[in-house]
Amino acid sequence: MAAAADPLISVVIPVYGCETCLKELCSRLETTLTSIPANYEIILVNDASPDDAWTTIKALHEKNTNIKGIDLAKNFGQHHAITAGLDIAEGDWVVVMDCDLQDQPEEIPKLYLKALEGYEVVFGKRIERQDNWFKKKASQLFYLIYDYFTGASSDYTAANFSIISRKVVRGFRRIEEQNRFFPLFIQWMGFKTASVEIKHSERKAGKSSYNLKKLITLGTDAIISQSNKPLRLSIQFGFLIASVSFIYGLYLFGRYFFLDEPVQGWTSVMVSIYFIGGLIFFNFGVLGLYIGKVFNETKGRPLYLIRETTQDEDGEK
Repeated sequence: MAAAADPLISVVIPVYGCETCLKELCSRLETTLTSIPANYEIILVNDASPDDAWTTIKALHEKNTNIKGIDLAKNFGQHHAITAGLDIAEGDWVVVMDCDLQDQPEEIPKLYLKALEGYEVVFGKRIERQDNWFKKKASQLFYLIYDYFTGASSDYTAANFSIISRKVVRGFRRIEEQNRFFPLFIQWMGFKTASVEIKHSERKAGKSSYNLKKLITLGTDAIISQSNKPLRLSIQFGFLIASVSFIYGLYLFGRYFFLDEPVQGWTSVMVSIYFIGGLIFFNFGVLGLYIGKVFNETKGRPLYLIRETTQDEDGEK
């Protein structure tokens, strides 16, 4: 048993589709955290997992009350589930990791020791990612596009696996935006940050819920929530097209009145009309995305809803 003076480390884990990993995950976490040494709590947030994850979480809590569970009312998404866990985390330091054992519990001491050097945030760098080719390239492409639109300098080898201080957690709780992306929010906050190389494991169970469509949606939401550059680019592009059209109009005007050449080209005119029309609809679409996100924010809906917690069963509030 860790001494009373030992730090309290909270581990927040969103759970989806990896029920078979949870027992091994918690066992390895218990061994790792007691070896630091540290008091600990493990917060498993069931994000409406399609398997029997909540039953397993409750069984784990019965064996070890340091393991706490939150059962969300529906699937709110990974980053909303992380938010739910951070909202109840009581640790001096909080670790955020995935549930599929690709983030290895044995790497937590590396993050913690680096944090003790004076850092508020430490991310794990997955130098040798054990993901398929598509997922790795999609991640690289996303961060390239994200950095272009936001002016940030992101590291595609880092993801959710990190340790953050109590101060960072309090700051994170003040962010109430519906469009959520945990690592980008943490980077935006500006606290002293470092990273350490970690071992990345193959996925133990299930498969990633992020298909191409979800990845595009996540990337679009992240960029729109962090930057208005797409709007400015659409304005600049529209001005460029208008300028080119005006110059071309002057050219045709000169040919007709000074060179007495009739203006021909019905096909080119129709192509130009469709091209300009397409650009207009595209710009309206970009503007509509921003308006839609503003609409979602003004609703003031909660970031998540909880159906049940293991603390409720213990008679705690």
